[in-house]
Amino acid sequence: MRTYLDCMVCFVRQGLDASRLLSDDEKVHEQVLREVLKEAATLDLTQTPPVMGQKIHQTIKRVLNNDDPYYEIKRKFTDFALGLEDKLQAKIDASDDKLLAAIKLSIAGNVIDFGVKSTIDEQEILQTIDDALNVDFDNGHIEQFKSHIKRADKILFLADNAGEIVFDKFLLKLMPLDKVTVAVKSQPIINDATIEDAQAAGLTEMVRVIASGSGAPGTVLEQCNREFLEEFDSADMIISKGQGNYETLSDVDRPIWFLLKAKCNVIAQHLNVPVGSFILLPNKGS
Repeated sequence: MRTYLDCMVCFVRQGLDASRLLSDDEKVHEQVLREVLKEAATLDLTQTPPVMGQKIHQTIKRVLNNDDPYYEIKRKFTDFALGLEDKLQAKIDASDDKLLAAIKLSIAGNVIDFGVKSTIDEQEILQTIDDALNVDFDNGHIEQFKSHIKRADKILFLADNAGEIVFDKFLLKLMPLDKVTVAVKSQPIINDATIEDAQAAGLTEMVRVIASGSGAPGTVLEQCNREFLEEFDSADMIISKGQGNYETLSDVDRPIWFLLKAKCNVIAQHLNVPVGSFILLPNKGS
């Protein structure tokens, strides 16, 4: 998926957001914004948004002299999600279709995305959870997804954001964990999950977790390490969370299932759905 003009506006906004996270000095904000605008002017729009976003955030980190501007936000939303874990597990246990409920919660967790929105409050997450559990979510792919899990011998789960990965645990628990590997980012990028975030969420205690080798807000295969690529090439089911992974993998011919919430106009139009839609979609190779 290529980068659209609307993505450029989002990149600039992310620069301003990151600068305001770390400083109250408007001169710092201006410096970051000017450097981001310089970088944005040279971007190749034929590349995917995560490739372009990575370049923008490398500039942001350099100007701010901070390799992880979203560190505190990641810990905050991880702690918040962990505080909901027992309550949400009880809802799944009481559900007539536990796997469907877990799918809904996993997609609901995708709302924790600071690449798309400047601010996310706890009430918005709670409302998204309520909406998810009550939504009539039968798009014709649910049974196919369940069947794929049952017959898969090797499953690769591509995680997205810190905090969100707590919601993914409900889905993972209902899968054959001895057949599952979860991949996270190798370097901090926006609020995407790293190994440290996976440890904080308790994910590393329940399933094998690897780092992809990439520091882009998606899965850029050209940047990924050998361990990840071996898992990617050998998996007979790949579950891809979030918009960034969709943007980088939507044209890849592998057995991929995309789970995300369509949070912006670009993604919604690309998927031909309304903004805010919950997506469970098999790729052409599935």
